[in-house]
Amino acid sequence: MPNLLLVEDDANLGSLLQEYLIDKGFPTDLATDGQKGWQCFVDKTYDLCIFDVMMPKKDGFSLAKEVRMSGRDVPIIFLTAKSMKEDTMQGFRVGADDYVTKPFDREELLLRIEAILRRYKKQPDAPEEAKVFQVGQFIFDYSHQQLTANDKSARLTSKESELLRLFCQNLNQPISRSFALKTIWGDDSYFNARSMDVYITKLRKYLREDPSIQIMNLHGEGFKLMVG
Repeated sequence: MPNLLLVEDDANLGSLLQEYLIDKGFPTDLATDGQKGWQCFVDKTYDLCIFDVMMPKKDGFSLAKEVRMSGRDVPIIFLTAKSMKEDTMQGFRVGADDYVTKPFDREELLLRIEAILRRYKKQPDAPEEAKVFQVGQFIFDYSHQQLTANDKSARLTSKESELLRLFCQNLNQPISRSFALKTIWGDDSYFNARSMDVYITKLRKYLREDPSIQIMNLHGEGFKLMVG
């Protein structure tokens, strides 16, 4: 069954919803603030996320932005006591798939979840994950950790290859710093962050022969591999 992530700071409502969704056959993890919700998201794979908007430490909109920056294609439903059009529009701008205003009927929420999951259901014969990428003038062979351009080849380290593949999978899209660290190093400690900075500097040196390629720093957010 699809795994759900519920992030709701109202402990009573959160527990009731979690119990209801589990009873209906949807394994559901509950986090009580945005930071804990993000931690759950990077530690586990989910098929759908349900975020309250007004939460301590990190609100639902900010959490949704981080989820979208992670590169994972996960549907998001917002729960909120707000009904203003501006708030609804903001929710859809940050990537919401649906928006439910409190108070709401649990059965209605369940129907919305089921409808969204049907839309997101993957094709049965999904293509195999790419192992060779075109990056500007470069050909990156992830399997052989090889970067080639103009008859010149460079052999990448394992970490360089993992990082470059993550960038290629999210070409021209932002990637959060925390997500990259969690994905490749397993945690976002200061030591690992400094290590990642070194590897990104090395990747920039490899790629600088093509002026159309740039690994951008996004202040306070992460990185973006830009081509063009």
